[in-house]
Amino acid sequence: MSKRHLAHWPRLLPQHLTLPATHLYRNLEVSAMRYPDKAALVFYDAAISYARLQDESERLAAHLQQRCGVRRGDRVLLYLQNSPQFVIGYYAILRADAVVVPVNPMNLSEELRHYVLDAGARTVLAPQDLWAQVRPLLHEGLAAAAADAQAPGLRHAVVAAYGDYLTAPTDLAVPAFVSAPREPVEEPGACAWMDALAAGLRPGPIAAGPDDLAVMPYTSGTTGQPKGCMHTHRSVMYNTVSGGIWLGTTPDAVSLTVLPLFHVTGMQGGMNSPLYTGSTIVLLPRWDRDAAAQLIARYRVTNTQMIVTMVVDLLSNPRLAEYDLSSIRRLSGGGAAMPEAVAAKLQELCQIDYIEGYGMSETMAATHINPPDRPRKQCLGIPIFDVDARVVDPATFTELPPGEVGEIIVHGPQLMQGYWGQAEATAQAFVTLDGKRFLRTGDLARTDEDGYFFMVDRLKRMINASGYKVWPAEVEALMYAHPAIQEVCVIAARDERRGETVKAVVVLRDAFRGQVSEQDIVDWAHGHMAAYKSPRLVSFVDSLPKSGTGKVQWRALQERESAPR
Repeated sequence: MSKRHLAHWPRLLPQHLTLPATHLYRNLEVSAMRYPDKAALVFYDAAISYARLQDESERLAAHLQQRCGVRRGDRVLLYLQNSPQFVIGYYAILRADAVVVPVNPMNLSEELRHYVLDAGARTVLAPQDLWAQVRPLLHEGLAAAAADAQAPGLRHAVVAAYGDYLTAPTDLAVPAFVSAPREPVEEPGACAWMDALAAGLRPGPIAAGPDDLAVMPYTSGTTGQPKGCMHTHRSVMYNTVSGGIWLGTTPDAVSLTVLPLFHVTGMQGGMNSPLYTGSTIVLLPRWDRDAAAQLIARYRVTNTQMIVTMVVDLLSNPRLAEYDLSSIRRLSGGGAAMPEAVAAKLQELCQIDYIEGYGMSETMAATHINPPDRPRKQCLGIPIFDVDARVVDPATFTELPPGEVGEIIVHGPQLMQGYWGQAEATAQAFVTLDGKRFLRTGDLARTDEDGYFFMVDRLKRMINASGYKVWPAEVEALMYAHPAIQEVCVIAARDERRGETVKAVVVLRDAFRGQVSEQDIVDWAHGHMAAYKSPRLVSFVDSLPKSGTGKVQWRALQERESAPR
C-alpha cells in the first residue's frame, strides 16, 4: 500500500482508531444515560428526547421478542422512510439481538418478496402508506404457515403511521403521506405501532456480541437479484465512530438528515454516528429544498450530507436569500461530480467546501473521505483510519503507480463478512494479498502523486441516477415479467437533472408488435418496480447485438447511447 496520502492526513487525527468492542445498541444506551433530556430527533418541529428514544426502542424490542417470536440472529425487515419510527425500529431490532434488513421504501411487492424470502424474514416494520405492498406478502406467509409451520414467508407486521409523531405545531410543509391520520390495523398477524408500544413490555437481556450479525443492507450487481451484505456489530461500529471523528462531529452538533436512512451513507452519517456522539438529528423523510433550508435556519444545523443533485437544487432556489444558512460548518456527500460553479456558490454562501467520500454497502459506507482541511474537487478522498486501499491491475492485482487506471480494492475493519447465502459471489468479491482480505469494488480509479483517489469508470454495470445505484441486470430480470418483452437490455442515458437515467432497449415478441407502445412499457415498469430504477426511456429494436457465444453486448449499446450527438 502506498503511503503518499499520509502527508495530507488531518493534522490532529491518529492513523489508527481503537473502537468500542460492544453491541451497537449500547451507543444509544450510553447517549441516553448521558443526555436523557436532550433532543435526539426533531421531526417537523416535534422533539424526541434520548430517554424517550431508548424507552420506545426497548418497548418495541420486547414486542418483537414476545409477540413476534424474534430471536437472536433473526432477520427483520425495516421498510420505512426517514422518520422517528425508522430510528426507533432500527435500534429495537438491534436490542432484540436481531439483524436489521433495511429496505428501500420505493420498492413494491414484487421486489419486497425477494427480501422476505432471501433473508428468511418473518417480521416487517412498515408504514401504513405502504401497507398495500406488505399485506399480500403477509397473507401469503400466513397461508403457507397454516400448511407448514417451517414454510418461508412473513408472519408478523408492525404498521406505523408517521403522523403519530407530529406532536408539535409546525409551519413546515408536511407531505400528505406523513400527516395522514392513523388507520386501524385489523389484519391477522399485524399490529399497530402505537399498540405495540402501549403494551409496555420489556425485552430480555442483550446476548449478542460484537461479532454477531447486526445489519444486512442489500446490494445488487451483475447477477440481477439483490444480495445481502452481512455486517457485524463490529463492522458497523467502525464507520459509526470513524466518520464522526474524521469530520469532527461533537455532542453539540445538529445534523440535518435528508439522505435515505435505508442506504448505508445516510444510515451511518445521518443516524448511527450522531447518536453515538449524542448530537441532535433533524429528520426529513423526502427531499424538499425549502423545508431543508427552513430547518437549517431554524435549528442552526451545523452539518449535513447531500448528494450533488440536492446541493444543486438547494442553491438554485430563487428564495435562497430568505434563509440563514450560516450555521453550516460541514456539507459532505457524493453521488456525482460537483460542478465547479455550484462549488463556488457554496463557498461564497457558507464559506465551506463540499467534502466528497467513497464507500459501498459492502463496506458499510466510507472507506475514503477527503481531508476536511484539504479537500480536492471531483475526488473520492484518501483512505481513512486503518484502511488499506489500492489501485491495481484487475487481472494481476499488481498495485499501479500514480496516474494509471485500475480497480480499487480495499481492506479494513468495515468490510462485510460476505453475501448472505451466496458463497460463490462472496468468493468472487474478495482477493487475498499480503495476508489481507481485500474487497474488489469493481470501480476503476487512479491516484495522483499525493495519494488522493479519483473515480474514472466502472468495471461493473451500474447506473447512477441521482445518487441511487441502479443495477441493470436487476431491472432486466423484473422487465421479463412483461408478456410482450422477448429481450431487453438496460443501459444508462444522459439526464440533465439526474446525471444518468434508466433506459431499456426492448425487442418485442412478434404477436405484440404494433400492439404495445414504448410508453406502455414505461408505464408498466413504473407500476412494477421502484421509481428510481424504473426505466424512464424505452426504445424498441428488432434485435440486440450479441457476441459469438450469444451474450448480449450491452457495452455496444451503452457506447452508442453515450456517443456525442
